[in-house]
Amino acid sequence: MEILLCSYHAMCTTAVCRSLSVAMSCSATVNNSAVCKEPNTRSYYFIMAKVQLCNVSVLDNPSAFHNPFQFEITFECIEDLKEDLEWKMIYVGSAESEEYDQVLDTIYVGPIPEGKHMFVFQADPPDVAKIPVADALGVTVVLLTSSYKGQEFVRVGYFINNEYTEPELKENPPTQPQFDKVARNILSSQPRVTRFKINWDDSDTVANPIGLELLENHEESSMPVPSTSAVFFSENSSQSAMEVM
Repeated sequence: MEILLCSYHAMCTTAVCRSLSVAMSCSATVNNSAVCKEPNTRSYYFIMAKVQLCNVSVLDNPSAFHNPFQFEITFECIEDLKEDLEWKMIYVGSAESEEYDQVLDTIYVGPIPEGKHMFVFQADPPDVAKIPVADALGVTVVLLTSSYKGQEFVRVGYFINNEYTEPELKENPPTQPQFDKVARNILSSQPRVTRFKINWDDSDTVANPIGLELLENHEESSMPVPSTSAVFFSENSSQSAMEVM
């Protein structure tokens, strides 16, 4: 699927988005969205990203389990991109194995000129037949990833709580889940964001790894990377940094 962008040049109302991914920290706003904050002024000279994720808003939340997922994504390009961005939405079906991960949708966004852009990423809910019964209810994760030329450069993870809406079903859940009576609540105020160093258009080498000096100057310390095979987050050596948006 390929979609067109809605572009605009107004700056973020609560913060200024930088094109330097490592030195940015983020926090949630009252509108169920995550926005960029001004980075540590001593830290943002190290890793240049041509695409900076500025804002992710969770739409239609809470919602019925069978309703589509909807995320409004805003990002900024510091220059025209030669190729499309690939976005994926992944539902983690079980913390036990990647086997149960479901790619809900993959879209290609482009062409992308310099500037700030916004689009709504909508995808159907997961196939319940592929979710283990033991993992149907409770906490899981949905991931948004973006890649350029086959290289993932940002990942946003949200915790989800799936539970029955009727008190009787909560107290005495049936053996087989009744998904038509399940509500999905995405913890929109606490996304986990991971950024990765990649090769863009004009270099065959990856930017220098972050040194201890950069981590010491950074407003937040490095955190683990969300894994597609578990609700919890495990370390990945290729990450640049991770923040709570």
